[in-house]
Amino acid sequence: MTFAELNIDQDMVDALATKGIIEPFPIQTQTIPMGLAGQDIIGQAKTGTGKTLGFGLPLLQSLGFDPEPGVKALVVVPTRELCVQVAEDLVLAASNRNTKIAAIYGGKAYEGQVEELKAGAQVVVGTPGRLLDLASQRLLSLKDVKVMVLDEADKMLDLGFLSDIEKLFAQTSPTRHTMLFSATMPGPIVALARRFMNRPIHIRATDPDEGLTQANIKHVVYRAHNLDKDEVIARILQAEGRGKTVVFTRTKRAAAKLVEELNDRGFNAAAVHGDLNQEQRERAMAAFKAGKKDILIATDVAARGIDVNDVTHVINHTIPDDHDTYLHRAGRTGRAGKTGIAVTFVDWDDMHKWSLINRALEMGIPEPTETYSSSPHLFEDLDIPVGTKGRLPGAPPARAREAAPSSAGRDSGRPARGSSGSSSGGDRGGRPPRTGDRPPRATTDVVRESSEGGGTHDGAAPSRRRRTRTHRGGASNPGNSTPQP
Repeated sequence: MTFAELNIDQDMVDALATKGIIEPFPIQTQTIPMGLAGQDIIGQAKTGTGKTLGFGLPLLQSLGFDPEPGVKALVVVPTRELCVQVAEDLVLAASNRNTKIAAIYGGKAYEGQVEELKAGAQVVVGTPGRLLDLASQRLLSLKDVKVMVLDEADKMLDLGFLSDIEKLFAQTSPTRHTMLFSATMPGPIVALARRFMNRPIHIRATDPDEGLTQANIKHVVYRAHNLDKDEVIARILQAEGRGKTVVFTRTKRAAAKLVEELNDRGFNAAAVHGDLNQEQRERAMAAFKAGKKDILIATDVAARGIDVNDVTHVINHTIPDDHDTYLHRAGRTGRAGKTGIAVTFVDWDDMHKWSLINRALEMGIPEPTETYSSSPHLFEDLDIPVGTKGRLPGAPPARAREAAPSSAGRDSGRPARGSSGSSSGGDRGGRPPRTGDRPPRATTDVVRESSEGGGTHDGAAPSRRRRTRTHRGGASNPGNSTPQP
């Protein structure tokens, strides 16, 4: 089956072929003919199956080769990153026709987006907040919208956009053609579809449970200690055949620290999280897609626009809160029929979360294996060359390097952190030493948090000495501090 056989116009078939996109995925094969016929559609498929072209090609074809200026089609997405990704895919498909696509989202100046609208953009891809903002200022009119698409509707529900979606629907014609795409179909989304869609056909491209046991993704789950995770990740990143890798963290702060740590160890990493401005996030995502950076550290919401087919590894630095989030994270790899590996770290305190995920997804891993950076099974499971350490050869030496005493015979692979005349080679409970150094600013942040917990640290240098003694005595463990959202 080819796109031409699905009656897609030849100019779009040729445009897709320039990027090697020849054969449609199952969701595209099923939704495109109905979309071309103007049938309202509820498309349900797991992430990474090509939903964008499933609605994008019928949308563009319905507008014609040379549509009149003005917004004729609206695609609503939950996040800025996904907005950019969808717009890029539509721009590619429409590259041989006179259709202008505008990406409208927050975090960026209004002027450029308003100019695109004034220039006659016919297709708008946008996030709910910015769309309503421009509409309220009468800079965006939706009265002539003929096609409206909701992409990742379940995520918009999670983010609290349901009322915004209803407001956007109210500004469009009731005779519009509507397509809704979602990985899951919770009750409120079903109710939304019944209210705003005209006798929609529900299409499931695959069995709803296929994603639970997806054959082309290998799932590896370890019970790991928080102080040893950076070292374990650094060794996984040197596995045979490792390509682009996404590492998920629970908090923005953890993402910022991890990207700093990995870059210090010689890796080529970028981060995408809420503490970065939109330009920084787009730059990081573009570098990752182009291969200039091969490691991306991301929080869940920021990762909704990661649509890269050559991601080989996904690493959950912290366990997801539920099985749906787990599936979404794991779905960043194994895309377009390729194989992938999903590695998940489960902290001792998060075993209850893993039990729920394991039961929901029927993974058959009730007790994740206790794993350290020197565990032989780590190297065997993930095809890591024996003897690999957590610092790339040729990387600059750590900012503070002192020999660390062994911790129950476990090799951390990297000298422990410590200030002059002191050593922090693990606590007296036999836990692995803290691996890696932080620059002075990061260290000061950790000390400040300790002082808020009851300490009396004043200056950076004295604070570090007191913090080190406290850590060795077991009263305070900065590496195990509660993550801050």
